[in-house]
Amino acid sequence: MPRVTVTIITRNEAAHIGAAIDSASWADEIIVVDCGSTDETVALAAAKGVRVESRTWTGWIDQKNFAASLAANDWIFSLDADERITPPLADEIKARLREDPPEAAYKVPRISFHLGRWIRTTDFYPDYQTRLYDRRAARWSGLYVHESVTVTGSVGRLSQELQHYSYDDLSDHLDRINAYSTLAARQMYERGRRARAFDLLLQAPAAFLRNYILRGGFRSGSAGVIVSALNSYYVFLKLAKARESGSRTSDLGPR
Repeated sequence: MPRVTVTIITRNEAAHIGAAIDSASWADEIIVVDCGSTDETVALAAAKGVRVESRTWTGWIDQKNFAASLAANDWIFSLDADERITPPLADEIKARLREDPPEAAYKVPRISFHLGRWIRTTDFYPDYQTRLYDRRAARWSGLYVHESVTVTGSVGRLSQELQHYSYDDLSDHLDRINAYSTLAARQMYERGRRARAFDLLLQAPAAFLRNYILRGGFRSGSAGVIVSALNSYYVFLKLAKARESGSRTSDLGPR
């Protein structure tokens, strides 16, 4: 069976890093690449006996590819500090690799804990993420947001869930929406896509209907309403910022 390295990139993840490492204890190697944490992230990770490297932040994509380059093994599971590999998922990974699979990478369904419950509706679920991959045939790519694994070869799917503790509360969720919509708008503008007034009028309401009706948000009670509304707000804010960038000569970027 191929050996597996779990990679985790961090910055100020003291609240999460211990549990993330524990969830990866089944792996043959765990590597943490930290970029200037000012809390106890590095000390907590080192106390777990894993390899810890420090590196200046160069972006999500480059940081993840660097972490993979340090691995002693070709099969990589890229884990965020706020995620947990469940025992059933670990068992499924080991069973799949034991079969000498033809696929070069695997997507896993990710489930988020938010507003006091696991969200199994809206665009939050199943949030398939390519996390298990053979670095000889795959690497991280993208621009500012929504980095992904580009694979040469076929991509399979696993059925067991990856748990995600993404937001502390609604205020944290709103802060993330503001930050990521800025990056998404910049990426959209630099790729030549323009937001029209028509888009502002229609796309955000369409996003709410997709989340709440088509993706079953109504089954999650008030949490479904809130998540659907916030996903719609993200779409509106991204388009508004992209339109703003087209009306001025200065570059749209993080402030």
